[in-house]
Amino acid sequence: MKDNLSLNVSLLRRRVPNLTTAAKAVGLRPATVSNLCTGKISVGRAEVRTLVTLANLANCSLDELIIQGGKLSMIETGIKSVDLFAPIVKGGINGFVARAQVGQLVVLAEITQSLKEKGYEIILLTPDRDYVGMSDLEGFVNVKVHSVDDAFAEVSLREDKEKIILQVDRAFVVSGEVYEMRERFEAEGYPDITTILFDPSGTAVDEDDPYGPLDTLCYFDIDLASRGLYPAIHPVQSTSVLVEEDSLEDEHTDVNRKAKKLLRRYKEIRVLLNSLGKDKLPDSDLELFSIGERMEAYLSQPFHVAEEFTGVKGEQVSVQDTIKDIKKILAGEYSNLDPVALKFKGKIS
Repeated sequence: MKDNLSLNVSLLRRRVPNLTTAAKAVGLRPATVSNLCTGKISVGRAEVRTLVTLANLANCSLDELIIQGGKLSMIETGIKSVDLFAPIVKGGINGFVARAQVGQLVVLAEITQSLKEKGYEIILLTPDRDYVGMSDLEGFVNVKVHSVDDAFAEVSLREDKEKIILQVDRAFVVSGEVYEMRERFEAEGYPDITTILFDPSGTAVDEDDPYGPLDTLCYFDIDLASRGLYPAIHPVQSTSVLVEEDSLEDEHTDVNRKAKKLLRRYKEIRVLLNSLGKDKLPDSDLELFSIGERMEAYLSQPFHVAEEFTGVKGEQVSVQDTIKDIKKILAGEYSNLDPVALKFKGKIS
């Protein structure tokens, strides 16, 4: 039977903004707390002492800390690598971790355009400062604000709050203001607002826990970016509570895990291939490498927001089509195709 218990992460974030530091100060391992929050460790397997300590930190009862039932849901973006490996949690806190100049803001812009077409309204909360690429993102959002008060006011004005996407500069996470704002939302009886945290400075990637516990972590890979494979989303390091808590369709979860396993091994073989050469590797590794190379190429994607720069028509792909295509690649069905033929395409026709 599936474990349907989970931590009330929203309450923990509000009551203990610097959760990792606070947990460490009272003798809890930060990794354990983070894994409990993301669902990598189920509440049913957690030590009672750990749960009691967390409840004391949040000044709440165990009944308040532990919630039962209720499935999380994803917001589909049409971006293959996002929807498969780092699906956006509706009402959750989703974080982008990337160095500067690896396409983070372009992905945000593409998500913005895609979700606006589905009736979402996007509010961008960012300090009044200049970053390379920010002006391009600003051109796609519904409204840009520079303070938490103004962001709160914009949310208050909108009737359908479940259709709001709040994009927040990490500066407001560091200051703790983003958690104060979410507490104000709850005080007003608003539903949890879907939030995407991002870091235009590119420094979050150097932090062990740049945002605190997240529902989804979308991690960008400088190696993919250096080879021109965009969006440069790291398929192995990107994670989502939707996968860990089995909140997705079984087929989605299964393909996610099989693709991650394959790509993890593919990256290892790629290093060996470059250092030892093809002749030193067994045929089984070369076959896995071939599959991984095609999957990596397939996960690249042309974006609508970049059409004027690339000259390539943007493509959106449903998560179901992505799953079908990945299953076929895993089965070796496209071994006759050159990986180049799969680059910057939509679904495989």
